[in-house]
Amino acid sequence: MGYDAKIMRRARARFEDDKQRRAEMCAERRRTVYARIPRIEEIDTTLRATVSRIIASALRRGTDPRPPLAALEQENLSLRREKAELLVSNGFSADFLDEKPNCRVCNDSGYDGQYVCRCLQEYYSREQNAELSHMLDLGTQTFDTFSLDWYDAHDGDGNKPSSREAMQKVYRAAREYAETFGPDSGNLLFSGEPGLGKTFLSASIARVVSDEGFSVVYDTASHIFSQFEAYKFNRENEYEDDAQSDIHRIMNCDLLIIDDLGTEMTTSFVQSTLYQIVNTRLSGKKTIISTNLDPKEIGPRYSPQIASRIEGEYRILPFFGKDIRQLKRQRR
Repeated sequence: MGYDAKIMRRARARFEDDKQRRAEMCAERRRTVYARIPRIEEIDTTLRATVSRIIASALRRGTDPRPPLAALEQENLSLRREKAELLVSNGFSADFLDEKPNCRVCNDSGYDGQYVCRCLQEYYSREQNAELSHMLDLGTQTFDTFSLDWYDAHDGDGNKPSSREAMQKVYRAAREYAETFGPDSGNLLFSGEPGLGKTFLSASIARVVSDEGFSVVYDTASHIFSQFEAYKFNRENEYEDDAQSDIHRIMNCDLLIIDDLGTEMTTSFVQSTLYQIVNTRLSGKKTIISTNLDPKEIGPRYSPQIASRIEGEYRILPFFGKDIRQLKRQRR
């Protein structure tokens, strides 16, 4: 998965903070028990010291450390039983002082072998959702709150489905895409007039995909193009590293959602940048483009090459109906 370095640093910092907090709580439990039952502190001190002492003694003498270690094991078992009995008799659970990892898969390291463990992925998802929430309403814009009631059920005829029927298919396609997202997923083009739910379903997809531990970047087309432009023309300034990081996120995230394509001023730089993004990300990275343009307008506006890539590599989902924002205002 293509993790964003800045988000992962924040996730890792929170992960380590929580790990430290658990260690402090364990230490506080130990202090409480030691103050109440001094014998347990004596047992713990003995258990910590005996193994290292016997190994050191055996190494000095050049003898086999296994026989004394076997005898020590029996002694330690007896001490652990005494410790457990003391804890229970004083109202604590037998494992009250055990330092158990929060994640048994990675033992709280955050990594399962060379891969990011699921526990750290959850921290990453929370940090990523916090960043996505600056631009998307991830709290209320979900698949479960998407309502087909805003779409006309009677505006179809014998040759075409109603807006509600058409949008039901779009909704199902978007939800299936989010819930099965992975390396084999394709790309999507949301096309339709403003106010038909394109951003709503984009937010719904972003939330589900992010919660599964994938890296997601959502941004407007105009801002993405301005980031590329800033990087190209300001490479010598103090913000070079930030600009490079932004471009890296856009090009390497698992899912890039480009919103409002077509609202920006179209220039040759915009055309070449869009081609670079679309063409490069076809190599294993997934993209959703949301636009008010009709798919037929993409070729004349950007280039036949871009239109060809989208027609061949994207599933086009046309949105139908009336502007939901206007309908909501009318019903107030």
